[in-house]
Amino acid sequence: MALRADSTAVRSEVGADGEPVSTRSRILDVGERLVQVRGFNGFSYADVAAELSVTKASLHYHFPSKADLGEAIITRYAERFTDALAAIDAELTHAPAKLAAYANLYAEVLREERMCLCGMLAAEYETIPSPIRSAVVGFLDDNEAWLALVLEQGRGHGSLSFVGSTAVLARSIVSGLEGAMLVARPYRAVERFETAAAQLLASLAGAN
Repeated sequence: MALRADSTAVRSEVGADGEPVSTRSRILDVGERLVQVRGFNGFSYADVAAELSVTKASLHYHFPSKADLGEAIITRYAERFTDALAAIDAELTHAPAKLAAYANLYAEVLREERMCLCGMLAAEYETIPSPIRSAVVGFLDDNEAWLALVLEQGRGHGSLSFVGSTAVLARSIVSGLEGAMLVARPYRAVERFETAAAQLLASLAGAN
């Protein structure tokens, strides 16, 4: 359930599947990683151009402005996350297993010493372009909506036990996982995140 292309696609114009990787995709790959590591305000077109050994003019050809690049990065990231959630729904039946798989999506990103893209952008919310702000909110809303459905399913089947609104609890889960990533980051210890996530989800265990 990876959220991005294999990193070899960034270093070569041939992807892991042997197919050519477009310059546009390579730009998005590098930009995504830089946002996840440094934040949107922490890199420039010069950084991307240097890493890909292309000119800044080439970057502007594909993305006229950094705001355009940022919007394309988050749109692609959100699409991949949506695909990952659809895969969870297709592969798993029980709500607790779905929640565990959801938390693992965050852990996978942290294992690569990155942060959730939208978590990084949310931290910079006041200084990022308006279209990116809207995309961040949309990403969070979509995640909370999916979690609310899983929570309702689990409560209906008795596999989850909690009091109150599924919408409020879904919001708490997203906030808890994003916060756990942030605290784990300076320690470079994925296990800190995994422990926090496990305790959060264990608190929802139902009678079944």
